Amino acid sequence: MALTTLLFDVDGTLADTERDGHRVAFNKAFAEAGLDWDWTVAMYADLLSVTGGKERIRFFVDKYQPTFAPAEGLTEFAARMHKRKTHYYLAMLQDGEIPLRNGAARLIHEARAAGLRLGIATTTTPENVTYLLRATLGEESLGWFECIAAGDIVPAKKPAPDIYQYAMQQMGVTPEECLAFEDSDNGIRSSTAALLKTVVTVNDYTREHDFSKAVLVLDQFGEPDAPFTVLQGDAGDYRCTTPALLQVLHAR
Repeated sequence: MALTTLLFDVDGTLADTERDGHRVAFNKAFAEAGLDWDWTVAMYADLLSVTGGKERIRFFVDKYQPTFAPAEGLTEFAARMHKRKTHYYLAMLQDGEIPLRNGAARLIHEARAAGLRLGIATTTTPENVTYLLRATLGEESLGWFECIAAGDIVPAKKPAPDIYQYAMQQMGVTPEECLAFEDSDNGIRSSTAALLKTVVTVNDYTREHDFSKAVLVLDQFGEPDAPFTVLQGDAGDYRCTTPALLQVLHAR
């Protein structure tokens, strides 16, 4: 079956949001609440083993602050902190502080021109996705993605396959006609469990993850004047990620 559809993860894949976006916003929310918690760059690498912001807060408390017992209950506390963190993160997006990764915008434009369908499958909140798209690609880009599957729309987050299965169901496509794009161990476990061939673009937090099931692992999407580096797999003579390369990968 021919390639018809591209399904993108967001955090770490389309944009390098984790280190200088979400982490910073979490710390701002903690400071606002009068907490002296500081999620350092190194600590955040550990916290990223858990997907979902509310889930990450609960994991942090269980592991690093075991005596912390908010009167409202940990689940309610995590939800409140996550809401404030999202406020700060969206403000950073609106201010243009978080750009798309190298080559991402070009690939999206070229994929649309080639007639490929686009969807998003992510554990981040829907607002994080729409604000990022508006800030980097313009308001009209919200209509380019037929499905934005995000946040709590499915009960089990990555590495469960649910979010990808939901996106494909909404778009009326099968795994055989799709390619997924991920950046992390949890991400590729999710996509491959949904039977999707997957292209990986690593970031500083995920470079050492196990991507043995990926069809191609790159350091970035790449541009003609700033080509990608192939970390695993074979990109042939291609120097950046294009619809033509994706067709080759899908056909293997």
